[in-house]
Amino acid sequence: MVRNVAAEMAELEPEDFHLLSGVEHGMRFSKWVNREKLPEFSRLTAEEVDYRLDRMLDREFLERKTIQYEGVQLTFAGYDALALKAFAERDTVEGFGAPLGVGKESDVYEVQSFRPMALKFHREGYTQFREVHRGRDYTSDKEHTSWQYTARKAAEREYEALETLYPEVNVPRPVDQNRHAIVMEKVDGTELSKAKLDPAQASGVLDLILREVAAAYREGFVHADVSEYNVFVNEDGVVVFDWPQATPTDHENARDLLDRDVENIVDYFRRKYPGDVPDVDERAVADAVANDEFATVTDY
Repeated sequence: MVRNVAAEMAELEPEDFHLLSGVEHGMRFSKWVNREKLPEFSRLTAEEVDYRLDRMLDREFLERKTIQYEGVQLTFAGYDALALKAFAERDTVEGFGAPLGVGKESDVYEVQSFRPMALKFHREGYTQFREVHRGRDYTSDKEHTSWQYTARKAAEREYEALETLYPEVNVPRPVDQNRHAIVMEKVDGTELSKAKLDPAQASGVLDLILREVAAAYREGFVHADVSEYNVFVNEDGVVVFDWPQATPTDHENARDLLDRDVENIVDYFRRKYPGDVPDVDERAVADAVANDEFATVTDY
């Protein structure tokens, strides 16, 4: 988990953000930005760069490494600060709250907007960059791809999917996106992996999830990672979240990903609720989902 930088935002000055933005610009071209390039990238004087660089290094918004030259790069704390500044300037985020969830590829916090919302920072690529780079099609064709680029593209992909799917699919309502961060509706409920369903409920909840998968396919996306960890169950039904790997249905692998999603979620219910869920043919279910003909699992 990267530290919460919200409390430090008031201490930062406009010139600090000029420097952070300059380093961000330089990282488009190289992993470590040559210190000598920082006046050009940040539009600050060399003396101002020296002062601001020390401030940002002390706060761990930047890190430094000596290679053939003295190089600097953003940390996720620095990248978070840039995204938060953009949200504040657009009046998207007015206050910062407690963590809602922490994972390998994201941190989620409650934030205050016109009502309580969720702010998701994507972390893809920071600690497991090579694996993510190989696994995500939006980075596979670039020779130089920074973790910064990978996380931003993941956020853009997720936001695009949410904008396309909402409200036809039960997903969090998207509000705003900047860099690697998304502001979205804060969804109440229990993660499916932690939910304790009555035997009579299990089959019905599986039906609801598969209907959302079918609705998403109809609207043009395959989730591509449906599991018990990205479904909320609440009084109104289910909400499917976490869409950074969403794949358009016209992609050559879309049907294989749909088959995998159906198999994963059916297998979860089969394992956790044996005897309470019909023994279905996952391929037949996936065919019905793809053809927008899914009704209930008992039909398959």
